[in-house]
Amino acid sequence: MSTQQFLPLDIPDVPTLLTVYMPFLERGGLFVATLQRYALGDAVVLLVTLPGEHEELVIHGDVVWVSPEGVSGRRVPGVGVHFNRQDYNVRDRVETLLAGQLDTAEPSLTL
Repeated sequence: MSTQQFLPLDIPDVPTLLTVYMPFLERGGLFVATLQRYALGDAVVLLVTLPGEHEELVIHGDVVWVSPEGVSGRRVPGVGVHFNRQDYNVRDRVETLLAGQLDTAEPSLTL
């Protein structure tokens, strides 16, 4: 049995949130830049601070995207984490912060 892995993610502003948010995932998700190695399906806990908030959100999820060290293009090494069902409400909070920007956004760090 593996130990729970914690990933901190402090999102300072809405433009940064727009680049790390993964709206194409059913329950939402976030990309976390890291050099730590993860495999698809790994369970992780995100410790997220959203823009303009001081409360740290504890979000459970699974790795669904891996961008390894040495990846080409504008991509950075890291992982995309799909929120679990109990954290579905975080998607709504994020999308409220991004209201009206998702359809006009530049490509994210994952796509």
